[in-house]
Amino acid sequence: MSKNLTKRADDYSKWYNELVIKADLAENSAVRGCMVIKPYGYAIWERMQAELDIMFKETGHQNAYFPLFVPKSLFEAEEKNAEGFAKECAVVTHYRLQNDPDNKGKLRVDPNAKLEEELVVRPTSEAIIWSTYKGWIQSYRDLPILVNQWANVVRWEMRTRLFLRTAEFLWQEGHTAHATKKEAIEETIQMNNVYATFVENFMAIPVIQGVKTESERFAGAEETYCIEALMQDGKALQAGTSHFLGQNFAEAFDVKFTNKEGKQDYVWATSWGVSTRLMGALIMTHSDDKGLVLPPNLAPYQVVIVPIFKNDEQFEAVSKVANEIIEDLKERHIRVKFDKRDTLRPGAKFAQHELQGVPLRIAIGPKDLEDKTVEVARRDTFTKDTVLLERINVVVENLLEEIQESLFNNALDFRNNHITKVDDFESFKDVLENKTGFVSAHWDGTSETEEKIKELTKATIRCVPLDNEEEEGKCILTGGSSKQRVLFAKAY
Repeated sequence: MSKNLTKRADDYSKWYNELVIKADLAENSAVRGCMVIKPYGYAIWERMQAELDIMFKETGHQNAYFPLFVPKSLFEAEEKNAEGFAKECAVVTHYRLQNDPDNKGKLRVDPNAKLEEELVVRPTSEAIIWSTYKGWIQSYRDLPILVNQWANVVRWEMRTRLFLRTAEFLWQEGHTAHATKKEAIEETIQMNNVYATFVENFMAIPVIQGVKTESERFAGAEETYCIEALMQDGKALQAGTSHFLGQNFAEAFDVKFTNKEGKQDYVWATSWGVSTRLMGALIMTHSDDKGLVLPPNLAPYQVVIVPIFKNDEQFEAVSKVANEIIEDLKERHIRVKFDKRDTLRPGAKFAQHELQGVPLRIAIGPKDLEDKTVEVARRDTFTKDTVLLERINVVVENLLEEIQESLFNNALDFRNNHITKVDDFESFKDVLENKTGFVSAHWDGTSETEEKIKELTKATIRCVPLDNEEEEGKCILTGGSSKQRVLFAKAY
């Protein structure tokens, strides 16, 4: 297969789809709308998991696991949540197949094996978890419960796209229980901050923290905090959400506790999650027409060493030096791969690692051994330098830090240059169509206006930024009064 990608400027969607497949990240499966995450793509997801898991545990959370199936009656208990996800649910109605007597070798659903109660394949786990918490919580001494689970969920999407929107995807979902409203809100904000820190420090993606409007909130939440990122095509992507659920789920599942005053009260709840959609964000923020560009903090291997040789004697000499470099880099906790495959020429290896976004490439040949140097190439800038062997460890360490910082700053500059203030609807439409990005505008606060703007332009309110300042103004569509600007954008 040709490694050449469609250019982003020609067809961004096609470029993205080709990159995911050609970089060996994922592919479509035999199941409509579901994907196979291939080893290299899964290695990146594992890096994300590992770093987030550390951050969750540092904030006092523990991992647990809850069932994939949710009895329909439990799923219906919290009305808003059930309504919000109803159209995306996959439902199990039977538990057995049998041979079809009319079609030898074929199977059909056994009509006698109908479940007494239908099971929803989890689109999210609030229902099953809060029905469980009812047995765990009696007193304020049992609180808080700070639980996270790494899991898969199913949302039966009709239009799918690898990583960005699939019928089944991987994620983590935190579900916490608290004695007071104040504690629950603090938890919600804390976890949104955790997401922002992770996405900025590890993924090198700048985000805007904010809260969702009522119509964009998670189904069943009283407040949804979010982090919003901007992709290279000027579309926004919701990178993570954290929800203050109030006492809605506690009331739905009758989860009460005896407080310090000896009185019964309902528990306060939060939930929060990020998914393999972050893989899409990573690809679309940094990658280029040559392929994937990975921030060093998340790259499965940060450095690849490619030997240049013509015979076994040269290979052995180069390998000896390469292995010494590898040993030293590993002592510095740098992830490194020695690509000693003899089935590909060096040029083909260079192209593959370029396509897969390895941050640094080191090439070593017989001439380099004579000069006691190596060639170091950066993936982000395509610059190459000749480096003395005795300095390679320090140079690599510094370059990896420099690449991580450079990727973030480039994305930040792009994001900041694509936040545009407008004060009338014509300017609003012009920016969306021609400049793209976030549009900062006044809105009268009504769901009707929000929906009308979406209908007319396909742009949604991505968030009300947390750092907003009060500013008197008039709604761009209705002219109604407004006290602050919100961020609109077309989004994934």
